[in-house]
Amino acid sequence: MPEDKSFHMTPDEFRKLGHQAIDWIADYQRNIESYPVLSQAAPGQIRAALPVDPPAHSESWAKILEDLDRIILPGITHWQSPNFFAYFPSNNSGPSILGDLISSGLGVQGMLWATSPACTELETHVLDWLVTMLDLPRKFLSTSEGGGVIQDTASSASLCAILAAREQTTQFQANQQGCNGKLVAYTSSQAHSSIEKNVKIAGIGADNLRLIDVDANFAMRPEALKKQIEHDLANGRIPFFVCATVGTTCSNALDPVAEIGRICCQHDLWLHVDAAMSGTAALCPEFRYIHDGIAAADSYTFNPHKWMFTNFDCNCFYVADRSALIRTLSVLPEYLRNQATESGAVLDYRDWQIPLGRRFRSLKLWFVVRHYGIEGLQYHIRRHVELAKRFAQWVANDKRFELAAPVPLNLVCFRHKGGDEANQKIMDRLNRSGDLYLTHTRLNDRMTLRLCVGQTHTQARHVERAIERICEEAARI
Repeated sequence: MPEDKSFHMTPDEFRKLGHQAIDWIADYQRNIESYPVLSQAAPGQIRAALPVDPPAHSESWAKILEDLDRIILPGITHWQSPNFFAYFPSNNSGPSILGDLISSGLGVQGMLWATSPACTELETHVLDWLVTMLDLPRKFLSTSEGGGVIQDTASSASLCAILAAREQTTQFQANQQGCNGKLVAYTSSQAHSSIEKNVKIAGIGADNLRLIDVDANFAMRPEALKKQIEHDLANGRIPFFVCATVGTTCSNALDPVAEIGRICCQHDLWLHVDAAMSGTAALCPEFRYIHDGIAAADSYTFNPHKWMFTNFDCNCFYVADRSALIRTLSVLPEYLRNQATESGAVLDYRDWQIPLGRRFRSLKLWFVVRHYGIEGLQYHIRRHVELAKRFAQWVANDKRFELAAPVPLNLVCFRHKGGDEANQKIMDRLNRSGDLYLTHTRLNDRMTLRLCVGQTHTQARHVERAIERICEEAARI
């Protein structure tokens, strides 16, 4: 028989080609401002440039990198560009990328403590660090009855919270019998769309989600929440879950968590606090007011992959009582049984999430915290907020524009006074130019432009250039 041929990279080949890949990433980051922020590719353009059939034979690394430049880059919207002001940031950093690379190299599947003790114990420890760094309630520490876990996104974290709240309210019968249609959940009309999606997934039903009115600052009105809960109780419904948002997607509004928490305590409802992007601001003591009242929360979530220089995906999810979450999500087939789990001395994070498998995400978060330190993280958060405030001051001083919402942190909602059509034209022209990228929302049923400062390398000159370009397009209206 002929000698077997291996198609694997040898360690020496991996070292050589890996250096080329790192060089490619470093060059990309150095040159990122030369690319149009929003991809200018037409629908179908990328697929049309790809061969119809897969390669029958091995292709060279040089050819692969050449096609990366020729085919893939034109179809990339450059989320790491310092001129990316759209949506919310999804920033990364050198230490995070390297941590993710090593995680990939290790190839850990961390579903159980036994499948890699370091994966579980580092995650537990870093999540405890963040409790201290954000000054969260001590009940979220792993040394208490609660604890933290890394999820992929805040959407998944909120789903886990809804499921745990559902089971706790039904005395863990819904998992066995399904929902009876009487459970009711509550959130603000400005809350993230994932809450609506999650109540559908959880079997609660979209008709049983109450979207509570907001005040002039787009924050949930506690009196409206209280009234709706009382109405539902009077009509034989079973309120069970409230989601308060600290930094809504549309306007960065801050729900009054303390007042909402008192209502939840009065009616024994699970309070979940979603601080997806804005929670990172609490690294700075002067911004910790955003967490006022969080002591009443049963669960809390925020995304280091948005504003803490940790590349996607990395969400931190905390519960005050981990037993409720574990009892809700745990299924133990024979093939997962092991001595460590049976001892009760370890955490198995597969019981804290929807999927069984899990990546070694805490490694990149550990690298980021150690590289920047608290001081470095605080420096950049403060700088981003300062730049957003500077942009907001320009809006306030320009008679053509107006602020559409308060600016507590790093998101500025503004609009041209010429109306929806004028704002649409400004945004479309800016985005087509590739000079920067903005997105929009609707506040008080009026089109509103959003500028969010949060990318790793955004500096004053980028915000100043954004102002110049907005003024140039406004002059064409």
